[in-house]
Amino acid sequence: MLGKVLIVGVGLIGGSFALALKKAGQVGEVVGIGRHPEAMARALALGIVDRVSDDYADALRGADLVLLAAPVAQAGAILEALLPHLERQTVVTDAGSTKCDVVAAARAVLGDRVRQFVPGHPIAGSESNGPDAALPGLYQGKKCVLAPLPENAAEDVERVASAWRACGAAIHTLTPEDHDRVFAAVSHLPHLLAYALVDDIAARPHADLLFQYAASGFRDFTRIAGSSPEMWRDISLANRAALLTELDAYLAQLTSMRAMLAAADGVGLQGIYATAQRARREWQEAIEAGSLDRRSPNQENT
Repeated sequence: MLGKVLIVGVGLIGGSFALALKKAGQVGEVVGIGRHPEAMARALALGIVDRVSDDYADALRGADLVLLAAPVAQAGAILEALLPHLERQTVVTDAGSTKCDVVAAARAVLGDRVRQFVPGHPIAGSESNGPDAALPGLYQGKKCVLAPLPENAAEDVERVASAWRACGAAIHTLTPEDHDRVFAAVSHLPHLLAYALVDDIAARPHADLLFQYAASGFRDFTRIAGSSPEMWRDISLANRAALLTELDAYLAQLTSMRAMLAAADGVGLQGIYATAQRARREWQEAIEAGSLDRRSPNQENT
């Protein structure tokens, strides 16, 4: 049971965390703080937070846990604002989609008090954002990756893990470096591709005609291009080294497929399509069977 939780950025991710903890009866008070007063007022009106504050000293007083749920580029500035008022019992975590940059910011700002910062990343989301997008069940059955630091006390890591379990998530652990390499391939690159395709279509002279006939395939492929541009700008830049590696590999695949198409190499194209179909089917079947939901090679016991 957490007595007081402070959420910095009460949108989809932070708001859903608050609602899930409240639904589970695992928090006494939720305080929200954020850049946009209208969004904070909306979070209060929706009952996501119990009160809002624009004063970190007040908001942090007596807090057991702080969740940073703002774009990753803001992590350093937020931690600087937190540090003068950070009490010894308070554990800070984050929900950012990149970890190496956030860890570097935490070390630079917090110094030896970085031991109070436990990096995290819930693997759940939506193309919608803001307080109205928050859902109490967003994390149910989803993964939450923690990337504990050598300085973290085991009980502080467990406090963060327990909070995410109360939200319905299964805890996995990765190093910050492994986290960023993995998510460059399976999350950050797909977002970049979706944005690129929609931007390309929208810039064409006959864009209205193209969008008129875009159907379910286009909708499914580009759904994530409805996500926050600010957030994904920050993620792309923060993880640019790993993302460039994945983008180069994808460009090589496209170049190969273009050559097959130019040569009318149906056998080659079908081979790629068949391999992709089989891999995706096996992945989907594993998800439906639950074998990908609860275990990973370096997951803690739950």
